[in-house]
Amino acid sequence: MAGGWTRDEGVQDQIEASVGDAVKLARSRLPGGAGLTHCAECGDPIPLARRDAIPGVRLCVDCQAELEKQRTTFTGINRRGSKGSQLK
Repeated sequence: MAGGWTRDEGVQDQIEASVGDAVKLARSRLPGGAGLTHCAECGDPIPLARRDAIPGVRLCVDCQAELEKQRTTFTGINRRGSKGSQLK
């Protein structure tokens, strides 16, 4: 059953679009190419196990963790379409 102005499959379409966008974003952030033996930020050696696990790795664990803390994602699209989300 659709709510308001959406057709019956509208909500599911919105969910699938949001998931698809998140997958595209995650894939775009994956490293590629040859990895480094030393961190591009701090210069510390990157352990062999990390280089084997993540192709194209460029950062050590500590620098990668710091980078992920700083990264925020905001799409700017309100796909929920509920009146409550639009009135706030």
